[in-house]
Amino acid sequence: MKTQSLTLRYLASLLMLLALFTASCGSKEGKVEGVNMLYGKDSKVWKTDKELDASGDKVKQTDAQEDERITFFANGQYNMTSPTGATNGKYTFDQTGKTITMTPEGAAESNTFSVVTLTDDKLTLKSPAGAELRLEKE
Repeated sequence: MKTQSLTLRYLASLLMLLALFTASCGSKEGKVEGVNMLYGKDSKVWKTDKELDASGDKVKQTDAQEDERITFFANGQYNMTSPTGATNGKYTFDQTGKTITMTPEGAAESNTFSVVTLTDDKLTLKSPAGAELRLEKE
């Protein structure tokens, strides 16, 4: 009986350690780290990983959309490139409010997105309409 009790304790301890390890290594989705994760040391290039519409359904990407890139620079500038052209502009990142506001060069209006996830290799932006753009570091 004593051996069975020790075996159960040992098994329970292993399960607890496994649960703690799994929780600590879990998904970074929903984690918003510092602004330097956005641009790295000087700049960082992001490419589309996945796009979801407002209802959460995956949006099929065209070849041109898969070739789009956005580069954020440490000086508050950004550059978006695609096979059809490029757009430059300025951005501001609000760490507390978890938002990023992007203003294209020469535009009178800006676009503000909620930052759902920002880690070293993942960036998820959500539009006011609820669509999500999930980016990954190139």
